[in-house]
Amino acid sequence: MLLADSLVHLQKFCAAIHPLAEKEWSDIAAVWETGEAKRKITLTAQGETEQHLYFITEGVQRAYYLTEDDKEATLVFTYPFSFSGVADSLLTQTPSRYFLETLTQSSFLRTSYKQLQILMDRYPNFERLILKATSFALRGALERQIELQTFSAEKKFTTLLTRSPQVLRLIPHKYLASYLGIDAATFSKLLSTVRI
Repeated sequence: MLLADSLVHLQKFCAAIHPLAEKEWSDIAAVWETGEAKRKITLTAQGETEQHLYFITEGVQRAYYLTEDDKEATLVFTYPFSFSGVADSLLTQTPSRYFLETLTQSSFLRTSYKQLQILMDRYPNFERLILKATSFALRGALERQIELQTFSAEKKFTTLLTRSPQVLRLIPHKYLASYLGIDAATFSKLLSTVRI
């Protein structure tokens, strides 16, 4: 996707979170660059400090935690048109506890932590946008925590497919099972028995 087209999507996404003045948007748009990554590329590794905020224009990515016994726990998926990156590492500039990888060939815009800081210092409206985006992400994480701790496997499955029906064709089922905190056999059984 061309830079200009990607920026149109980014502007719409940002406007839905918090309005920006024309001059603010012009300066904000100037700090983004396009990027691409093939499938199964690690964008951020555990132990690295996240240096970029991504805006996804094509493809699917996931953040996951790797346990001491090398088991992967999928935390979140991102796809067009949304922000991506290891948010807590980026915002606190501390080492990431997670990996961020592409599940499919991906295209994105990205900007650096340094550029974000300059823009937030210069434009209180942009800082508000980042705060609101972070607040929405926190709300989603807390809702997901409730789902993981209190929902049955079937309820987790139906909730995911009601909220994001496209995931079945976009994301390998082993990652969806991991995301739901259920084993692959249970996921397969639910896939064949539960109707949405």
